[in-house]
Amino acid sequence: MSRNVFCKKYQQEMEGLEAPPYPGPKGQEIFDSISKQAWQDWLAHQTMLINEKHLSLVDAEARKYLQQEMDKFFAGEEYDQAEGYVPPAQ
Repeated sequence: MSRNVFCKKYQQEMEGLEAPPYPGPKGQEIFDSISKQAWQDWLAHQTMLINEKHLSLVDAEARKYLQQEMDKFFAGEEYDQAEGYVPPAQ
């Protein structure tokens, strides 16, 4: 059975995640206020940032950077894009 949340990113009622994506309070916050669609959109953007910026998730600074960008992404603030990235033609 799906559950709905008021999505912080898209500012509307949408299908929520099935479980918190992280342990602890941050995971619960995402579970309570981020839609499944917004989470999938973030994962795609995060993957692009990791690949284009050659980030290593072993590096604590890279993880901190991704956390900051995720917070901006969900808050609707300006967030980093991969330099030179051109989305595929539809």
